[in-house]
Amino acid sequence: MKDDPTPIMTEKRVEREKKITHMLQFALIACIALFVDQLTKFIDFYFLPNNGDRFWLIEGVFGFSHVENDAIAFGIGSGNHAFMVIVMIVTSILMVAIPIVAFMAFKRNHPAQICLAFIEGGAIGNFVDRLFIKNASGVAVVRDFVNLEYFGFANCNIADFCVTIGAVALLIILLFVGPQAAFPLKKEWREEAKRAEAAEKEEKK
Repeated sequence: MKDDPTPIMTEKRVEREKKITHMLQFALIACIALFVDQLTKFIDFYFLPNNGDRFWLIEGVFGFSHVENDAIAFGIGSGNHAFMVIVMIVTSILMVAIPIVAFMAFKRNHPAQICLAFIEGGAIGNFVDRLFIKNASGVAVVRDFVNLEYFGFANCNIADFCVTIGAVALLIILLFVGPQAAFPLKKEWREEAKRAEAAEKEEKK
């Protein structure tokens, strides 16, 4: 009598459904990040229409502003059209690469996929600005509106937060969270990593 293939087929179907669910979650998170980024930029620039306008929530400490940023971080590339074209090309490549990495390199690491989804949404948000938003001189800009000058940071936006927080969280996950981490914090994660390593060695024999 042949072995019943049903359990194997069921396991494969469950894995396939889980993968589809994670892909949909990735897309949803990226879309929400993009929507919130574009909405907040629109609202801020609607109420603060002129470059340099400010509105303080805490006087001199925290507030909103109208900043048209034609560079990347710390003003790098400002006024350099060729450099910014290269930045756009690299960004477009990354936007394609991030989902591929999420579901190939991190196919069993759902928290890492979530972090990458936020990074994807943030990258698209600023990419959209550079495609469609121009300043008075016709130069492509990114709309920054969160004023953090008091804390020693440049003005930024929701897309910047998504990319930064997503990248920091991803680094923490890769280092410490889950059995696939470089230095798993929990004992059960370390034990699971050892079992997976032993199973992999056994398969190679």
